[in-house]
Amino acid sequence: MTELCIVYGDQRIPYAIRVQPERKARRVAIHVEPDGRVIVDVPPDASPVQIKTAVAARARWIHKHVSEARQRLAHVLPREYVSGESLLYLGRRYRLKVSIEDVDVVAVRLKGGFIEVRISAWNGAAIKAALLEWYLERARAVFVFRLEQMAANLRWVRQVPPIRLQTMKVQWGSCSPAGRLTLNPLLVRAPWQCIDYVLLHELCHLKEHNHSKRFFRLLDAHMPGWRDTKEKLDKLAEVVLNV
Repeated sequence: MTELCIVYGDQRIPYAIRVQPERKARRVAIHVEPDGRVIVDVPPDASPVQIKTAVAARARWIHKHVSEARQRLAHVLPREYVSGESLLYLGRRYRLKVSIEDVDVVAVRLKGGFIEVRISAWNGAAIKAALLEWYLERARAVFVFRLEQMAANLRWVRQVPPIRLQTMKVQWGSCSPAGRLTLNPLLVRAPWQCIDYVLLHELCHLKEHNHSKRFFRLLDAHMPGWRDTKEKLDKLAEVVLNV
């Protein structure tokens, strides 16, 4: 991706140009990611003048959303992995409980309103690794379960696509041209509705591998309120993705 910059007031806002050879829509599409990154999707024949004009026309909108993202991130503190910290799972808040016990391996379990980590001696790195592995296992089960349910109602999906789980800092998922879904296991921290939105988004890419009007019509048809759900997920992103 090519990195450029736009000036709005006294701020310089960098943005990345992402050329999409498969993009059928002729217009330039601008996205502000949950972490404040600006990505501009363009068809392969878009000219530099066309891209700069499109970005300049939405400079105020870009500045507003980048500023909001930065304000949200400013309040996120790094985790210390000590008892009492708040953890999310399927949209519900739990408390971390670190139990020092005579165990050979680090173990994680959901118990009441706590996510408990049993470990022989406090070790922040080991607790973090065990929690991420626990989220990974939970995510695989949740995603496969919901994909099977959703695929049964989508005519263009003949079988549940293969999935790969990969922890990402700013992305919830993607769909390869071959039809494999890559999903962020940290998404399992979000509410069910948000998980369904991301899964449906990627399943729609099996039919429309772009962000054309046809793609959004598919989303509208199967989840009319997806825009509100996306906004909710974006506002939760800094907490959900905080590791």
